[in-house]
Amino acid sequence: MDSPDVIVIGGGTGGYSTALRAAALGLQVVLVERDKVGGTCLHRGCIPSKAMLHAAELVDGIAEARERWGVKATLEAVDWPAVVATRDDIVARNHRGVEAHLGHAGVRVIAGSARLTGPRSVRVAGARGEPGVQDLSARRGLVLATGSRPRTLPGLEPDGRRVVTSDDALFAPGLPASVLVLGGGAIGVEYASFHRSLGAEVTLVEAAERIVPLEDAEVSRHLTRGLKKRGIDVRAGARLLDAEVLDDGVRARVRTDRGETLTVAAERLLVAVGRAPVTDGLDVAAAGLATDGRGFVVPADWDRLETAVPGVHVVGDLLPPPSPGLAHASFAEGLLVAETLAGVPSAPVDYAAVPRVTYSSPQTAAVGLTEAEARARGHEVVTNSMPLTAVAKGMVHGRGGLVKVVAEAGGRVLGVHLVGPHVSEMIAESQLVVGWDAEPSDVARHVHPHPTLSEAVGEAFLTLAGRGLHQR
Repeated sequence: MDSPDVIVIGGGTGGYSTALRAAALGLQVVLVERDKVGGTCLHRGCIPSKAMLHAAELVDGIAEARERWGVKATLEAVDWPAVVATRDDIVARNHRGVEAHLGHAGVRVIAGSARLTGPRSVRVAGARGEPGVQDLSARRGLVLATGSRPRTLPGLEPDGRRVVTSDDALFAPGLPASVLVLGGGAIGVEYASFHRSLGAEVTLVEAAERIVPLEDAEVSRHLTRGLKKRGIDVRAGARLLDAEVLDDGVRARVRTDRGETLTVAAERLLVAVGRAPVTDGLDVAAAGLATDGRGFVVPADWDRLETAVPGVHVVGDLLPPPSPGLAHASFAEGLLVAETLAGVPSAPVDYAAVPRVTYSSPQTAAVGLTEAEARARGHEVVTNSMPLTAVAKGMVHGRGGLVKVVAEAGGRVLGVHLVGPHVSEMIAESQLVVGWDAEPSDVARHVHPHPTLSEAVGEAFLTLAGRGLHQR
């Protein structure tokens, strides 16, 4: 039986980051992956979807050039096969890069499906040229990083053509003329935005009272207005009654927030109602573990992400909240677990300071508590909202937007919330502000470059510190 120091099951962002860091610290690492290293994020989620959203942004830019700036540009057509080829090339190059990193680090990657046979032992059914069955035992630790899959709805099974999930939406044939998106979280909003940019009629249905319900209510309102201005039919507080798959599309009945029944016909229905952890075939009970009622593996020690079974750790989408199920959080979790197994001091993941981004048009980006969350936790709260158009660069972009800061009265910043163009590239400094418990006056001492959208962030802190120039 092979006995490496560490066995990692799952080669997504959480798994391969654990493997790379553990190997860098001198541990012998085996990584087991039944599909492709990189996982959902690289092959079906983050990377391909953002590549396509960039293409959509280019299409929107042509319309803006013509309608706002007098640049007589026209869109001849979208060459869908060429767009797909560019996307796939980006994914392939990233995939080769991850494989090369693992190889250079000395991580042994086994292609196959892993089943636990004990607290630190694994049986791997080989695939793609690997031996038929391999038994492994970890000397130091076992890391579960098996990821997640899209949730589906009963009676509405995905077929990859008329009914799709976020995992296969980008790979469905052709561009639909109309799309019904079920789910107004970050994934649903991104896909609604993408399809609208490429000319589809889009209806977005969210059961909660507002879209992106985890974000600050003010951000949600601005995003809703921005999507509606683009022609997306946003239906919050609504729920699907039933849907029928036809030869040429899907016909669904939706109960609106006003109690009315709306019939929506679309070429494609995209189900984006969340993701579920993957443990099928893993046999966690053989290691003395159990999942909770939602399928997550809950750590006994969140500071080390270690389960009740010593030496068995969890990273990524297999973790329940407060882990947010985001790729960048998985990287941090992988680093923590690898360093823990190597005996290197490592700070716990500060989940309150993990940024979250929706890459739609307009975008949202946030870190920390919303105003409602801060008040619910008993904080005496002060807030300041700064429109992006209050600074010159916001006027140049001409697409509205907002910066909102939530702080303790006379104390630290609790949350920063952005909506507007390019705000995904503006949230990093706010992560430091929230993570280091800075106060508005601390941030107000630092100068933001002019003219940039980031000036609005600086101005929001200046105003809370009593030094505002462009806002009263």
